[in-house]
Amino acid sequence: MEGSRPCKICGSRTLESDYDTGSLVCSSCGVVQDFENYQAQLGGISGPTGTYIRVGTAGSGTNYSYKETKIYKAQKLIEDLLFRLEFSPAMSSEVKAMVERITEGEYGQGDWLPIFIGACAYVVMRKNNDTVPITQVAAVVGCNVHELGRMVGRVVEFLGLKLPEFDVVDAYKRAIKTCPSFIDVSRDKFKTMLRQGVFLVQCLVKWFVTTGRRPLPVVAAVMVFVAQLNGIDMRIGDLANELHVAVSTCRLRYKELLERLVEVAQALPWGKDITVKNVMKNAPFVIQYMEMKSMCKGAKERNSLEIVGVDMDVLVDDCLRRDDYTDGHSHYLEAEQSPGWSVEDLEKLKISHECLSAIYSKYVDEVSENQSIVESGVNSRRIRKGGDESHTSFEWWKGNSDMSKKLFLKQILDKDVGLDAMPPSFVNGRLACQKRRAKIEAAKLRIKTIMKPWDVVLSDGGGLSLSKCVNVGKKRRKMQVDMDWEDFVIETLLLHKVNEEEIEKGYYNTLLDLHVFDSWGM
Repeated sequence: MEGSRPCKICGSRTLESDYDTGSLVCSSCGVVQDFENYQAQLGGISGPTGTYIRVGTAGSGTNYSYKETKIYKAQKLIEDLLFRLEFSPAMSSEVKAMVERITEGEYGQGDWLPIFIGACAYVVMRKNNDTVPITQVAAVVGCNVHELGRMVGRVVEFLGLKLPEFDVVDAYKRAIKTCPSFIDVSRDKFKTMLRQGVFLVQCLVKWFVTTGRRPLPVVAAVMVFVAQLNGIDMRIGDLANELHVAVSTCRLRYKELLERLVEVAQALPWGKDITVKNVMKNAPFVIQYMEMKSMCKGAKERNSLEIVGVDMDVLVDDCLRRDDYTDGHSHYLEAEQSPGWSVEDLEKLKISHECLSAIYSKYVDEVSENQSIVESGVNSRRIRKGGDESHTSFEWWKGNSDMSKKLFLKQILDKDVGLDAMPPSFVNGRLACQKRRAKIEAAKLRIKTIMKPWDVVLSDGGGLSLSKCVNVGKKRRKMQVDMDWEDFVIETLLLHKVNEEEIEKGYYNTLLDLHVFDSWGM
């Protein structure tokens, strides 16, 4: 082929096309010519087909389309996540059906798909009353808890579901059974810890510690307390990592648990000496007292005479209180105040001698039991001072209370465990309102002092000074300011005639936008 291109090696124009490969080969030297084998693919009716890959296929050696490949990868991801969550075949089928229903069989791909599958899995678990925490699902999926929570909300809203409430008691049972830190605990001790934890969790429910809070930090706090109570070395940080919760929140819930137990312990003879630091040493007696109180019949369960409207137990208790039968009993049962009974009132009751004898016998048995508890408490106090014995050798836990079993919320609230506490958020809110009210009054007085000084009668300082001098050294004097940014904000709002009740709520940014910054633009 004289008219062809010259060979890159020998320069002769003897290039020929090979029949098998289609490449240009020099017939003189036999060298294959590189980069000379391009053949333009002109499109036909179906468009360009390409050299190696045809448009519309998933690659060389496969006939799967894009949609089939996408569905295959999504189903494989679903299988992997459900296997790591240890789902049963029935629950796995329910999750797959939910994913297919929401996506209308299209599934999908991208970073949102694992989060969506995890949300569907969590919704299915909650529908089946499984208390797997959302933090565990987020750890398996590998996403943020808030991101997964938003996706769960979207799934629930799309399907129009109403999930059952999260049961903190079941969450405690599941956590203590699956936590790696409690694998080596003996069977008998594990049963004791399980019942003790259920008792304390339901006490925290009664004390509103779980109200408006995340349940898992409460569970972690109870697990640590119960472990230490039974002589197991347990750290909050290690347990928090196993449950995938914040360590700081678990420590706050643990502190609140200790504070509630200290309040309950004030009813004991040595209760004034119990603090947050030493409440663990006294915990067996505090919990025993709580268990005994929870087993006492409430006022609603007592037998009373409906005609006269008098409680027989209260009446006999009032009569026996005048003697020496209640020594030691008053430390544990609160004495109910009842009016003095006249002879006519007693005659109206017409109580038989057998009834009085039965009530008296029951009362003496309770007093003797309480006195034995008082003696054991005093002896244990002496033991603690000597340091010879540990409270673990004393079989104090009986587990006879109904609070050791799972109860309904109404039943928990009706029980008496020695303390009726208000919700911590409510108490903190009221304290904050009182603090803001004091700041409002002080700000009003400062404003009045400046605007109308003749109407203000100043006492010794009167709390009106903005600052005072403090001696630091021989010649240096430091100025200590008594006001902070909140005081200046309150003063500004008062000068703009904002209602004091609105200021007391503490929404400073909103009030500043409405009354201060908005007035500047007018």
